[in-house]
Amino acid sequence: MSNTTTDEVRCVPGPVAGGVTVLSAREVPLGGPRAMTVRRTLPQHVKSLIGAWCFADHYGPDDVAETGGMRVPPHPHTGLQTVSWLFTGEIEHRDSLGSHAFVRPGELNLMTAGHGIAHSEVSTAGTSILHGVQLWVALPDAARDCPPAFEHYVPEPVELDGATLRVFLGELAGASSPVRTFTPLLGAEVVLAPGARVSVPVDPAFEHGVLVDAGPMTVAGHRVERSELAAQECGPGELVLGNPTARPARALILGGVPFGEQVLMWWNFVGRTHEEVAGFREQWQRELAEPEADGERRFGVVPGYEGAALPAPPLPAVRMRPRG
Repeated sequence: MSNTTTDEVRCVPGPVAGGVTVLSAREVPLGGPRAMTVRRTLPQHVKSLIGAWCFADHYGPDDVAETGGMRVPPHPHTGLQTVSWLFTGEIEHRDSLGSHAFVRPGELNLMTAGHGIAHSEVSTAGTSILHGVQLWVALPDAARDCPPAFEHYVPEPVELDGATLRVFLGELAGASSPVRTFTPLLGAEVVLAPGARVSVPVDPAFEHGVLVDAGPMTVAGHRVERSELAAQECGPGELVLGNPTARPARALILGGVPFGEQVLMWWNFVGRTHEEVAGFREQWQRELAEPEADGERRFGVVPGYEGAALPAPPLPAVRMRPRG
């Protein structure tokens, strides 16, 4: 998913306090005459990252007949991994590696941008309701120039007393994902039975986020409404989750060790300095203007997509810099 906001985002790891902070989402239109709107909980000024998780958009359930669905033309990424997870609907993914895959409910699509990649995302003709999340993971400095890659994984459900888990990244409750990450990470879907209260053992070295999709839920006793994210700092060796309702509740659990690096996010790029991000933009614009030119192509062309790629917005009028 392309980030349509062009504000500079200065990301630094938050304090390690062991407490829980509930973050409200802000609505962001993705653009177009019938703009699809997402609810964004990361990044925020009070909490930029959870582990290496640096971006979280929650959308739907949307009636595609009203919103037009998702149609994001080819656009570039650097320095990150994109994590796509759906609850309802289907999205077609294409990228400049030649990958052609579909995002379906309960199935993970993970794209590593690394040095650079371009991709498109389009909801399929058979999709009437679109509902899911789009997440980004910042790559550490040692790996952020790695070759691009694409992986698909279907996790098996794990049954707990009062809960069902699907672990798509990392390890939890005896389940382990084979998908490659570059820092210790956790990503899982959890569905709580009506009235359930569960204690899920987690790594105390991780900070965690619980992004509620169908709620409300409670996290360590804090009430968390739909589309809110409860951020729990390092320390507790458990996530205590509750469902106070008479219907199933659902959330995503995100976790990781504190990232420990400054990150500068602008548009669809994750970098470290103004000059670096400006260089990414210049390279993308040059590739759009000269599609047949010889020489290195950082991002490449997305085969099979019919239509023009997405041009980069203008750079901010002020110099971008990481905080701290």
